[in-house]
Amino acid sequence: MDINILNKKKHIHFIGIGGSGMYPLAQILHSQGFYLTGSDNNETETLDAVKKMGIPVYIGQKAENIAGADLIVHTAAIMEDNPELMAARASGVPVLERADLLGIITSRYDRAVCVSGTHGKTTATSMITQILYTAGVDLSAYIGGKLPCIGGSGIAGKSDILVCESCEFEDHYLKLFPDISVILNIDADHLDYFGDLDNIIASFRKFAGNTSKLLIVNGSDENTMKAVKDIAKPVMTFGTDSSCDAYPANIRHENGLLTVFDFMRSGERLGEITLHVAGAHNVLNAVAAALVCLELGVSFDDIKRGLEEFRGAKRRFEKLGYEKGITVVDDYAHHPTELEATLNAAMEMDFNRVWAVFQPFTFSRTKLLLDDFARVLQIPDKTVLTDIMGSREKNTYGIFTRHLAEKIPGCIWFPQDEEAEWGDKRKYFNFQQICDYICENASDGDLVITLGCGDAYKIAKMILDKLRKC
Repeated sequence: MDINILNKKKHIHFIGIGGSGMYPLAQILHSQGFYLTGSDNNETETLDAVKKMGIPVYIGQKAENIAGADLIVHTAAIMEDNPELMAARASGVPVLERADLLGIITSRYDRAVCVSGTHGKTTATSMITQILYTAGVDLSAYIGGKLPCIGGSGIAGKSDILVCESCEFEDHYLKLFPDISVILNIDADHLDYFGDLDNIIASFRKFAGNTSKLLIVNGSDENTMKAVKDIAKPVMTFGTDSSCDAYPANIRHENGLLTVFDFMRSGERLGEITLHVAGAHNVLNAVAAALVCLELGVSFDDIKRGLEEFRGAKRRFEKLGYEKGITVVDDYAHHPTELEATLNAAMEMDFNRVWAVFQPFTFSRTKLLLDDFARVLQIPDKTVLTDIMGSREKNTYGIFTRHLAEKIPGCIWFPQDEEAEWGDKRKYFNFQQICDYICENASDGDLVITLGCGDAYKIAKMILDKLRKC
C-alpha cells in the first residue's frame, strides 16, 4: 500500500459515501482541502450530513459518476459487479477499499490513537473522543457508532491527534499506522476468518508490533498479555487491580444508572469519576480512556468532566423510551462475552424483570459459540430470540434459532419455515410476533433490552409504538 498516494490527488470519489465508515473519512479529507464527490443508493441522515458539507452526491451507482476522479474509494459492501466499481477498475485510476484509505489517513497524524479489542471498541473510542472534545482539543476521530457530542461517527480537526476505532475483522486494523495502540481485550470471535483463538492472539500481536510509540493494554486480560509478551515497545497497563498501572477502586452504584469509582494510577488516587453508563466493563473502558488521555496531556479534572458528560454511544445500552412503566433499551452486543457483560449490568439495576430480545448474527458465530450463547442468555429473567440474521453468509452450517432456544430454559421464540429464504417479509412477521408478545406480557417496572448488531433495534421501536397506542 502506497501511503503517499494522496499526494498530488485533487478529486477523490467515494462509492457508498453514506456509509457510517465512509463519512468520517470524507470529513477529514474535505477539511484537508480535497475535492470530493460520492454516490449512494439510499437517502440517509448520514448522507444528508455529507451533502451539508457541500460534497456533490449522486443517488444511484452508475459508471459515469466517477468522471474526473483521480482516486476512487469504495466500501467492502460494494459488490464486484457494481457498475460504478467496475468502471473504476477499468479506468486506470487508483482504487482503494475503505480500510486501506483509513490506514493511509492514520499515517498522516503524529498522534494516532488506535483503539482495538474484541469488545468495547466503540465505547472506549467514544469516551476518549468525548474527553478530548470536552477539554477543547481540536481532534479528528473515526468511530464505529454515533457520538452525540460530535453529532455523528466522526469529526475533523486541525491538531495532530486522531482517535480511531480499529477493527480486527479480516485483519483490517493491520493496515493502520498507530502511534498509541489500545488493546481492551482479546476473545474468540470472527472464527470464520481466524479459525481459532491462537490465530486471533497472533493477529493482535502483529497489531501491537505496528505501534510506533506506546501500547496501552488490559493487564487483567490473559489473552491480551499473551499478545504483547516480549514486544519491544513501551507498555502501560490498565485493569481491575493494583497489579496494573491504572485501575478502579471503591466502585459503587448510585441512583440506578450511575457508577462511581476512584481512579488509581501507580497506587495513587487521582480522584473520583462518575459514569452515566452501566456495567463493570464500562468502568474498565473508562479507566483505559482516562489513561490514554493522561498520556496525551489532558488534566485529570478535564478527564473527570468528559467522562461525567459521556452518555454512551448510539446502540450501547441506549435508552430508547419509557412507556406504561416499561423501560426499553437497545444494545449492540452480539458476542457471548458482550452479552454477558451487558446482561449482568442490566440485572444489577433495580428492575422488576429483565427481558432480553436477542437477534443472533451470522450462522458461523451462532454455530461455533452455541453453548456460550446458551449460557449467557440464561442470565436475564426472560429471553426472546429472533431468527438468525445471516448477513454475509449462507446457512451452510445447518443452524437455526431452535437449536439455541432449546438450550435456554423458558426461552421464547416463534418457529418459522427453516427452508425459507431470509427476507423482509418473513423477518418483519417474526419481529411483529415478538413485539406483540412483549407488549402483552411485560409489566410495570420491567426492562426490555434488544440485543444484536443487526436490526433488532427495530423491535424496540415497534414495542414503544405499540405501548404508546395501548
